[in-house]
Amino acid sequence: MENKKKILTSKESVILLLSVFVVGFCTIIYELLIGSVSSYFLGDSIKQFSLVIGLTMTAMGLGTLISRLVKSNLIYWFILIEILLAVVGGLSVPALYFSYMCEPVYYPVMFVLIMLIGGLIGLEIPLLTRIMETYYDLRNNISNVLSLDYLGAFVATLAFPFLLLPLMGIFESSIFAGFLNLVVGIMNFYWFKDKITFKRRAKLKVSAVLILLLLIGFFICSKSLMKYWENNIFDDKVIFSKQTKYQKLVMTRNKEDIRLFIDGNVQFSSVDEHRYHELLIHVPMSLAKHRENILVLGGGDGLAARELLKYKEVKNITVVDLDRDMTDLAKTNRIIKEQNQGSFLNPRVKIINSDAFKYIENSDKIFDIIIIDLPDPNNSSLARLYSREFYKLVKKKLAKQGLVVSQSTSPYFSPEAYWCVNETFKAAGYKYTYPYHVYVPSFGDWGFIMASDVKYDINNFKLGVETKYLDNETYKKAFVIEKDIKRNNIKFSTLDKPAILDYYLQGWRYWN
Repeated sequence: MENKKKILTSKESVILLLSVFVVGFCTIIYELLIGSVSSYFLGDSIKQFSLVIGLTMTAMGLGTLISRLVKSNLIYWFILIEILLAVVGGLSVPALYFSYMCEPVYYPVMFVLIMLIGGLIGLEIPLLTRIMETYYDLRNNISNVLSLDYLGAFVATLAFPFLLLPLMGIFESSIFAGFLNLVVGIMNFYWFKDKITFKRRAKLKVSAVLILLLLIGFFICSKSLMKYWENNIFDDKVIFSKQTKYQKLVMTRNKEDIRLFIDGNVQFSSVDEHRYHELLIHVPMSLAKHRENILVLGGGDGLAARELLKYKEVKNITVVDLDRDMTDLAKTNRIIKEQNQGSFLNPRVKIINSDAFKYIENSDKIFDIIIIDLPDPNNSSLARLYSREFYKLVKKKLAKQGLVVSQSTSPYFSPEAYWCVNETFKAAGYKYTYPYHVYVPSFGDWGFIMASDVKYDINNFKLGVETKYLDNETYKKAFVIEKDIKRNNIKFSTLDKPAILDYYLQGWRYWN
């Protein structure tokens, strides 16, 4: 009974238990941050997160082994580790951002950071467990430490996508996690300072104050640092930047050239986007037998909707884009509105902020034409939107004489990925596919795949709206597939085996 009373009334035990929770929280946050940054910069999210998790677990194992060497002054070493984690973990994302400016050093910097963070995390839990032996027997001690550590990790998995990322972004979230480690260190210092020698207390105080000032400085200057980084990464002046819940939006200007980047990839350039959008929209619209109800998957910039609104017979345009911040930007930002001519304010346009896969899966509507204007399949999340299963769902929402068209990356820079889209449409049951492409100066040679269940005569082209680029001659050229970009024996892509992702990364890795 005395032990239980001591446990329940001990403030020190509460501090230690809270420390375990925060330690678990920060562990997952650092993994998510480094994995997200690496996916953002280098693509292939599965590979990046696998590397981060694998290296972190390895480093944690090494840290746990090293903890054996700490035989006394446990609370001092624990506080010191928290201070070190505050600076290494808190500044890990800023370090990765600036290492990307010299891309060859990115992976070495990432490796060093993960090993340091993982090693320090591996030291934390054994030390905390040994410190808490004063308050709990072995059975309760281990269960308390592990359960609170797991609980902290669980809370982190919810806080990262729903709170930290949308409210602070990746850069500031890293610094915030560093603050949490520092708070744990300071909190334990306050409660256990009588267990630390005067000389060591002085060292910890000075270290904590310096790290606190450093983190505060980085947090205050975070926007300026991001602006400096963006201006060095992007060729043109950055005029808008926002980390949304799902992606990083950046807009640049160079004289009359306005460019929108999503996760570092150019989405459009105002000087030549008309080439892309006119081929994406007017080819299927000119051939289609019916064109009253149109579905656009993606197209959050409103440029595809702008072209569709040129047709009087179009009654309803449903635009499904995951990111509300993107569609709000297209509706309210003066520069984007000039580009899309206010298309998202037109009553014929309905915007739905939802995942394209989920929308197609749950919708009971049938469309005459479906436009797939999604980002390239450079990660597993996007690759599923280029899968046989997804195209089968799309087929169910298509009218009998309907047409579907998908942007399909570059047939020149990534030909295997381009033809994989074609093969995947066929594998999904579409009887006819129509590959075509166009040269867009800011993108290079860019491809589209159109598919249907009824045969369309692609020579029966009648353009009935005003365009800047597309005419009869450029239309004919679009369907000429040159010998050097043709590929055979290409696999189709599925949810289980996303061949499109491998093809895409292999193709673009060569040119990058």
